[in-house]
Amino acid sequence: MSLDDIDKKLIARLQGDLPLEPRPFAAMAAELGLDEAEVVRRVRRLADAKIMRRFGATLRHQRSGFACNVMVAWRAPADQASEMGRVLATVRNVSHAYHRRPCPGFDYNLFTMVHGRDEQECRSIIDQMAQMVGHPAHDLLFSVEELKKTSMRYFTEEGEIHAH
Repeated sequence: MSLDDIDKKLIARLQGDLPLEPRPFAAMAAELGLDEAEVVRRVRRLADAKIMRRFGATLRHQRSGFACNVMVAWRAPADQASEMGRVLATVRNVSHAYHRRPCPGFDYNLFTMVHGRDEQECRSIIDQMAQMVGHPAHDLLFSVEELKKTSMRYFTEEGEIHAH
């Protein structure tokens, strides 16, 4: 499926905050010169085509009681890394799971981001995760300070590819 100009403009609006009103898609439709049903149809089509993976609220985890987060770097056997990642991704407190190529001097190939109320809870969750996948070697990289956290913007309001 290819994206037309209207799809790109719609995605640009969906990347940001929804209008705080009873019918936010109607407001978007008016901005785009469409009717509400067409906006909903396009959003469904983008989701069905797996172009848009999810649509939801962004939670500020620190303000909601999840004050601790840790990236876990795992040394997974190369032939098991993808499957181990899929297993670890099922854990409720895991927000991200990535299989990556290791690099010289840093031979980790699987990464998960774990969120908890405090360090003790995170460590307990990680112990359970390690048990789920056969206790591979891993290191914990606790966050010290959040320097930037934004959602990626792919298109401008005009539907152009967002330049960096």
